[in-house]
Amino acid sequence: MSQSFQAALTHAGQRLSGAGIEEFRREARILLAFVVGLDPLQVSMRLEEVLNAEQSAKLEAALRSRVARVPMSHILGYRDFYEHRFIVTPDVLDPRPETEELVARALSAPFENVLDLGTGSGCIILSLLAENSSARGLAVDQSAQALEVARRNAENLRLTDRLRFCRSDWCQELSAEQFDVIVSNPPYIHPAALKGLSPEVHHEPISALTDNIDGLSHYATIAHQAHGFLAPQGRLLFEIGYDQGAAVAEILRKEGYGDITILEDLDHRPRVVSCRARAEKME
Repeated sequence: MSQSFQAALTHAGQRLSGAGIEEFRREARILLAFVVGLDPLQVSMRLEEVLNAEQSAKLEAALRSRVARVPMSHILGYRDFYEHRFIVTPDVLDPRPETEELVARALSAPFENVLDLGTGSGCIILSLLAENSSARGLAVDQSAQALEVARRNAENLRLTDRLRFCRSDWCQELSAEQFDVIVSNPPYIHPAALKGLSPEVHHEPISALTDNIDGLSHYATIAHQAHGFLAPQGRLLFEIGYDQGAAVAEILRKEGYGDITILEDLDHRPRVVSCRARAEKME
């Protein structure tokens, strides 16, 4: 049975609301726009139009997935982040708005080359290279599947000529090289906190969420390894959990880094820790 856009929106909203999804109206409009190939704003102006059988089936499949709390990015196949659209699959962490703070802080000073440890979708390093047209970068991840997603995103943004890729457990497989900036959004969720997260998070790769120890071990590993790859005066920037600023700063202090600063996001929560190469490297 055919249904109008208006009827489809009402039905979708009811399904999503019944599943406990707070922004059910907005998401219903996004899903309908997705299946009919329109911008969500256009849907509002064409409410009397009718879905064909293929579109109705596609909407029903999308609703089943969303009701099961599959992330919207996995259904749509993308997430918008820092002015660009990135391909997202279940193999990578879903780019989040708070991570844009890490990008903004990295862009606050000049750099010519950047290393992204644990690149995932590539959203951080690709955003940096898109903004800094003279810079080059190296994207590192231990997951071959994640690197493939990052490569596809680099192709879409036409940045493959300025970005290299390396499969490595942090810095272990890297050749000798120095970078002006090293950025990382490592898995920092404490394993005890996983159960309290939204159902959508559990569709993301567990290895991108937690270290299964204390949420801090990857910071210590990266801080120790990064000495060999950070240029004099170079900066190391981490995304952190809201309650990890002091602990990560202490890790960096023990490793001898200088200018350690805990930076807040737009909600005034600690979000980024920034530091510079240790003193003996800067001399």
